Amino acid sequence: MEKSRYVRVLTIRLVDDISPREVTLFRGAVLNHMGNKADLLFHNHTGDNTFRYSYPFIQYKCLGGKASIVCVEKGIDIIGLFLSEANGKLVIGEREIECEIKNVKPTRVLVQTWDTLFNYHLVRWLPLNSKNYQKYKTIEGVTERISFLESILKANLLAILKGLDIRLDTELKVTFTQLSEPYLVRFKTTKLMAFNVDFKSNLSIPNNIGVGKNASIGYGVIMQEH
Repeated sequence: MEKSRYVRVLTIRLVDDISPREVTLFRGAVLNHMGNKADLLFHNHTGDNTFRYSYPFIQYKCLGGKASIVCVEKGIDIIGLFLSEANGKLVIGEREIECEIKNVKPTRVLVQTWDTLFNYHLVRWLPLNSKNYQKYKTIEGVTERISFLESILKANLLAILKGLDIRLDTELKVTFTQLSEPYLVRFKTTKLMAFNVDFKSNLSIPNNIGVGKNASIGYGVIMQEH
């Protein structure tokens, strides 16, 4: 693993709008549109009905109200499979949207820790699984709850670095500056507790990539604030 490196990200926005609740349907529509041309990284499911648990390199999102795909590293190398098919209609639930690209934005970010802190905004973050939700409920103090969630976010960021083959040689710092009240979002038939977070970190990381649970389908979208 490297201590730091430039990470490539390609953000593709389509012409039509979707809502955050439609992102899972959008992923399904893209996979249906591509048929058997969809590589493993498009859906993270292997042929024996198991799931690829590494960091997702192709992520489906609602960015600025637009149906969007964010490709990270290996995802960029295969997204041409979708771009070559980007025409016609995509069926989102009971409606159709145009499979037409509005814009494509490539970026490169040096991912590493620094002596300074960066400000980030994180939306629709899902920090709690069934195990740590039970622990979260037993924590009564506000300060203690924040500290618990900070430790989860730190682990989420380290998981991204592991997926990108980056190993830090200095401590990763994460400090919340604002935490929303928890709110419920629906994932398939399950309701999950989500948070919006403002935080500071000494880690530089690309905008719009997913952090934490369900990062491939529009949850935990991060944006640096200047």
